[in-house]
Amino acid sequence: MKRKVTLLIVFLISTNTVFFSQKKEKKYTIRTIAFYNLENLFDTINDTSINDGASPIMKLKTNRSKVYWDKIDKLGSTIAQIGLDKAKTSPAIIGVSEVENLSVLEDLVKSKHLTKQHYGIIHYNSSDKRGIDVALLYQKKYFKPVYHEAFNPNIYRDGYKVYTRDQLLVSGYLDDELIHLIVNHWPSRSGGEAKSRPLREKAAYQNTKIIEKIRQKDPNAKILTMGDFNDDPINSSFKKVLKTKSRKRDVNENDIYNPYEDLHRRGFNTLAYRDNLNLFDMILISAPLLNKRTKDYTTYKMYQANIFNKRFLTQKKGRYKGYPFRSFSKGGYTGGYSDHFPVYMYLIKEKK
Repeated sequence: MKRKVTLLIVFLISTNTVFFSQKKEKKYTIRTIAFYNLENLFDTINDTSINDGASPIMKLKTNRSKVYWDKIDKLGSTIAQIGLDKAKTSPAIIGVSEVENLSVLEDLVKSKHLTKQHYGIIHYNSSDKRGIDVALLYQKKYFKPVYHEAFNPNIYRDGYKVYTRDQLLVSGYLDDELIHLIVNHWPSRSGGEAKSRPLREKAAYQNTKIIEKIRQKDPNAKILTMGDFNDDPINSSFKKVLKTKSRKRDVNENDIYNPYEDLHRRGFNTLAYRDNLNLFDMILISAPLLNKRTKDYTTYKMYQANIFNKRFLTQKKGRYKGYPFRSFSKGGYTGGYSDHFPVYMYLIKEKK
């Protein structure tokens, strides 16, 4: 009898030792960085200093106010859902394009879907001939900006200045880490891809100058450049000017990694026009944000890059079924969201 009790005690002690020797499961902080082309987010007030009379909402003969607030509600609802499944909140930081002014951004962040996140806004009026700008929105509890500047790309064609969007640089602390973000909306393909290609190459060159400026003060800078680039990942603006890399193993110290090139190769898109599918919306990162082999997440690193193409954002029927469900078409309001899908990226690091 004594022998049996002794064996039982030894067994319990040994199993208990095994239990406590198991490694503690790691926990991570997850932040979402996103970009969204808001498709002509204009107010209903005629601003004679810009060409806002050409905007789709100003062309509507009735219900402008109703359309405006419906669009604000739809965009706010969409932004609130980006990255929610893993980060458990809307984006910590989101770059936006095709906004008319600061006022529309204030309405957006005060919408019922976003007001509790207390988004801050960084916006400059650009010289774009259509009166559209880029901006950065950020949750104040996660991101603290310390510097921002707008850069005009100074693009000329046939001796004339091309009035296009600024490139917005914002530097700040995501939690306790310094990161740098560049928000872009490069010149369109008006007149054809080949004819307009030099304009986007010049915009890409401006990006390289901004990146160089950042690295002069922060040699190992964590940089994210995002936007509607009006080019696919394989076009010359990326491959020849920015010299982006598509494979992690090829990324060296001063290289830029483009995770969307692989998505493009696999047939994904962020917009569609007639029968053309394109992936113009992207987030690119510098090497210090890339975890190549070690799986070291003691500081923020990219975990995953995605396209937010939920079914509610797509056309449900007709010839263009599956395309982004745009807001405006044929001079009217469709009740849609945007002609672009948002893109987003998770940054993660181990909790201390």
